[in-house]
Amino acid sequence: MGDLTTERSSATGSAAVLVASNRGPVSFSTGDDGTLTLRRGGGGLVSGLSAIDDPHAVWVCAALGEADRRAAREAPDGRLDRAGHEVGGQAVRMLDIDPDTFARAYNGVANSTLWFVHHLLYATPTAPSFGAEFRAEWQAYTAYNTAFAEALAAEAAPGAAVLIQDYHLSLAPALLRAARPDLRIGHFSHTPWAPPEYFRLLPDDVAASVLTGILGADRAGFLTRRWALAFADCCEAVLGATVDRDALTVTLPRSPAGPGRTTRLGVHALGADADFLRERSHRPDVDERLATLREAVGGRRTVVRVDRTELSKNIVRGFQAYRHLLRTRPEWRDNVVHIAFAYPSRTDLAEYRAYTAEVERLAAEINAEFATPGWQPLILHVDDDFPRSLAAYRLADVALVNPIRDGMNLVAKEVPVVSDQGCALVLSREAGAHAELAEDALTVNPYDVIATAEALHTALTMPAGERADRTKRLAAAATALPPQQWFLDQLAALG
Repeated sequence: MGDLTTERSSATGSAAVLVASNRGPVSFSTGDDGTLTLRRGGGGLVSGLSAIDDPHAVWVCAALGEADRRAAREAPDGRLDRAGHEVGGQAVRMLDIDPDTFARAYNGVANSTLWFVHHLLYATPTAPSFGAEFRAEWQAYTAYNTAFAEALAAEAAPGAAVLIQDYHLSLAPALLRAARPDLRIGHFSHTPWAPPEYFRLLPDDVAASVLTGILGADRAGFLTRRWALAFADCCEAVLGATVDRDALTVTLPRSPAGPGRTTRLGVHALGADADFLRERSHRPDVDERLATLREAVGGRRTVVRVDRTELSKNIVRGFQAYRHLLRTRPEWRDNVVHIAFAYPSRTDLAEYRAYTAEVERLAAEINAEFATPGWQPLILHVDDDFPRSLAAYRLADVALVNPIRDGMNLVAKEVPVVSDQGCALVLSREAGAHAELAEDALTVNPYDVIATAEALHTALTMPAGERADRTKRLAAAATALPPQQWFLDQLAALG
């Protein structure tokens, strides 16, 4: 990497709107004959960017595998749209970052450090321990962020709006600001934000760099006011910044380099895409899976959860709560089925492989303790099947969403939208969605297994009319800011 400020300060492209994220809207695979096959992704960002009526908008992302890297190398400046790839009318610049640099930045810092800090996941008697290996990973993370900043600086038109996404790219706003002070820069955090006493587990210089990196943006966005205020608290504690909690601004102290900049904080609670979910959940492939689930359930009540096998999702304690329900409320034996779909997550990290194994072990233990020839109390699938998840949403009498900590949690918002007969929501107070859904959900402490079991009993015995009424209100709150409007609001807030 060169010196970003000197090499790129005069570079201007044609894009008036840019998005940057680790994962882009497309990915590639290599066929047996060596040809590249493109696959479009989904999610809130993809849906949001489609709302931009600008043919010059550019999405900058990283190549995630060898097929992606090949596509990026073969495209002029990594621009997939200029290499004949059909990317849905969007211009995509895919970055061919050195695989070792990418792995160290993505696994070592983003997913094994920043994610753990913001979700309060460390077993602190033994972790973290920041030694020489971490410093090599941090250097890679800096190089990774620099590659994004260089690409954005090269693609952006004068005065362009740039929306940088998430904890993977916490340094990029300040790097881009140094190179292109003319740009309007936003950063959005999709995770929770750690309180200062936990955030300061990071080495002092790293903690400061993460904060000042994001403060390079004109505006820093968060999913809830709680996470925005936690970020402000960290800026005050670590950097000595001046914080206005009413106006939601953070101002850095004056330094020999000049006056301190002020960054505005914003709150945008990403909602569910109601039109897409309702249409998609009634396609034939979902109906087929729903019929299969109904046959397996056999008319019993259902408790449904859909998660990644992510440490923060708290699947193990959810299973423990269900087991406690069956042990202490024998009336539910042979009368309820817990449907749990757990998508594999970060299988290249040992902690995640161990956690997935524990999820599977506990599910088998529960079935061994309670199953009868005609009743399987817990149905677990550890694979990714979106139509089957939508079928479970439709069938659910109770949805269990009990994360240890979650930036938002869209499952809590999606189930009420899709539910056929109405669904009671058991929701952790540590999910970002709780800020909007608490009034009509059953709130639980995610660490309290017994209280969660009691909430499951209350949800299962909730009268059908009350359940339906709550579901309608939950669905209305869940869809208040759909992905396209969520994205456009952030763009408008940059001025």
